[in-house]
Amino acid sequence: MKKFLVIGSLAAVMLMTGCSQKGSAVSDSADSKVSGMTSGKDNFSDMDAKSALIRELESQLKSVYFDFDKFNIRADMQPVVDGDAKVLTSAKAKGLTVKIEGNTDEWGTDEYNYALGLKRAVAVRDALVAKGVDQSKTMLISYGESKPVCQEKSKECWAKNRRVDFKLLP
Repeated sequence: MKKFLVIGSLAAVMLMTGCSQKGSAVSDSADSKVSGMTSGKDNFSDMDAKSALIRELESQLKSVYFDFDKFNIRADMQPVVDGDAKVLTSAKAKGLTVKIEGNTDEWGTDEYNYALGLKRAVAVRDALVAKGVDQSKTMLISYGESKPVCQEKSKECWAKNRRVDFKLLP
């Protein structure tokens, strides 16, 4: 029994101490990239700058509104789409991805509204691509009726919920 206790203790000590040599298998330049430091700058300041840029550009993007049960872009919304395309094709927006979010009012089934929201997002994406936005830098999502901006039971409120919004991603 004492043999097992001694051998077990010896094995535990060997496991805890490990190898006596400690060295880095990663070069200094790779090590600095792993730790988040490159050329004396941390990634947090880069993230802050990118976040500020995203907020600035998102503040310039306008929602595109739709008629009841429709997914075609209305004539009065074409200048909005043109302005959004100008923002998204600007040099500042280079390297960013745009998430195009389709929304609906509460009328209709969940399945119908998710499909309608997606059709609205596709219509806006196609219009933006026609204006020069890189389609590979777009993402589509439908929230259906699940993200209303207005909760009142009125025609004006429902009209505010029939829209496409934009979110920029790094």
